[in-house]
Amino acid sequence: MSTSILALLAAMPIFVAAILLVGLNWPARRAMPICFLVAAAIGLFVWDMGMNRVLASTIQGAIITVSVLWIIFGAIMLLNTLQNSGAITSIRAGFTDISPDRRIQAIIIAWLFGCFIEGASGFGTPAAIAAPLLVAIGFPALGAVMIGMMIQSTPVSFGAVGTPIVIGVKNGLDFTGISADLTAAGSSWDAFYMLITSEVAIIHAIIGTLMPLFMVVMLCRFFGKNKSWSEGLSITPFAIFAGLAFTIPYALTGIFLGPEFPSLIGALVGMAIVVPAAKAGFLMPKTTWDFPEQSEWPKGWFGTITPKAPSADEKKISLPMAWAPYLLVAAILVLTRVSPELKGFTKSLSFGMKNILGEAGVSAAIQPLYLPGGIMLFVCFLTMFLHRMKPAQLVSAAADAGKTLVSAGFVLMFTIPMVRILINSGVNGAELASMPVAMASFVADAFGSIYPMFASSVGALGAFIAGSNTVSNMMLSQFQFEVAEALTISGGLMVALQAVGAAAGNMIAIHNVVAASATVGLLGQEGKTLRMTIIPTLYYVFVAGAIGMVAIYMLGITDPLVG
Repeated sequence: MSTSILALLAAMPIFVAAILLVGLNWPARRAMPICFLVAAAIGLFVWDMGMNRVLASTIQGAIITVSVLWIIFGAIMLLNTLQNSGAITSIRAGFTDISPDRRIQAIIIAWLFGCFIEGASGFGTPAAIAAPLLVAIGFPALGAVMIGMMIQSTPVSFGAVGTPIVIGVKNGLDFTGISADLTAAGSSWDAFYMLITSEVAIIHAIIGTLMPLFMVVMLCRFFGKNKSWSEGLSITPFAIFAGLAFTIPYALTGIFLGPEFPSLIGALVGMAIVVPAAKAGFLMPKTTWDFPEQSEWPKGWFGTITPKAPSADEKKISLPMAWAPYLLVAAILVLTRVSPELKGFTKSLSFGMKNILGEAGVSAAIQPLYLPGGIMLFVCFLTMFLHRMKPAQLVSAAADAGKTLVSAGFVLMFTIPMVRILINSGVNGAELASMPVAMASFVADAFGSIYPMFASSVGALGAFIAGSNTVSNMMLSQFQFEVAEALTISGGLMVALQAVGAAAGNMIAIHNVVAASATVGLLGQEGKTLRMTIIPTLYYVFVAGAIGMVAIYMLGITDPLVG
């Protein structure tokens, strides 16, 4: 069977998802079961995976789904807890004190606070935390999900304390073979690894500086009364200032310290610079922008989870105390990722299966204390004491959160197993490469020497399929490196383009959209979100590709293994 036909068949589940979700505007609860069946059929009858491996992949996907739902439950319960305690009222007032302009609020909450949460936790947590917080201060649910998904770009490569690079790239490359070649060339793995990290940080910094502007421009265009691009562009000076406040320390950290802390340090420095500047009116637009009156909002803007209006007898929570739960979440996330003792303790409670149904490498586990969901639930418990809540208020928050999981769980129970079938298809009776690699190979063969222009798009495709930068890097880093070897260009830069594209692909990863939508009760409108987030995704991969072409063919950037 030809490479092109194999690539077409491998991509069929993705094409079906795109047609049903984006083209026909089907809700994911109808579309994803069909996509799952298409993937299973291709795995069985074209890749000859065998029923046992397909079933094992499905079970693996179900276990991973429980992990995702655990995060969603924690995020919703935290929001509900803060609503019940009165903290959300104080937070809403606090952001109005910084600026009543919704564009400024989006930049501070989504871009800066969201990037910090991504650096600490990753795995879709920023959207799960930022989207309900934006809704709580008056954003439309659909707009909050769009903004939440756009966080899944620049900080993602260094999210979860560098996991996509530390785990994804390291485990995605042939460490033994590349190390031997590097030693023969007078270099080392450590130097090559830092080169990749530096290139990822620099490329992201160049592209990501404009992401806050993209956020506000799209917010004004799709959710403003006038549907105006120019209302977003009018905040250009402040948006670029906020972008640089994050990307400059982010890039310097990546170059000099490695992959663990760029997103964390970039966000902390950015917040320390931007929040006081916003309060002082620095680079602020002359006019204040807001959404139309809620009575004018289309039905599709609303989620089923809406902020409760403050009651007359609601307690007044000070602003520092109102923010304390979110700061506790961020602090505990960081500590459990950087402290070996705490990391070991929180990972010690684990439920899962290894080599499911006897299939080597098909394993999954749930670590409820280590996952952000467990940390958010722990903070909810602490909040009951911090905010002097009644236990009944916490029980009510949990009950409301549980109701939201039913619809999200149904969708994800088909989406994630579909992803695992694609990823696990590399072991098969037809002796074919896995479906993602088959798609990537076709692109490489088709484009030859101009392939670097599309390397980041391949990375984004991997993340779109897997819903994870880390998994995309594990699947495709060695493939990207081998294409570079064949073209006698920089393998390090090609792997960097892979990592950057895989970060951008998170903006359109279906199960990430479903998870973010669930936190604001917006299930069923995933196609609308995807039609919006494809715009910044295309910007990201196109500019990354252009940077790669310029770096390789005009600047002659190379590495020790070329030549």
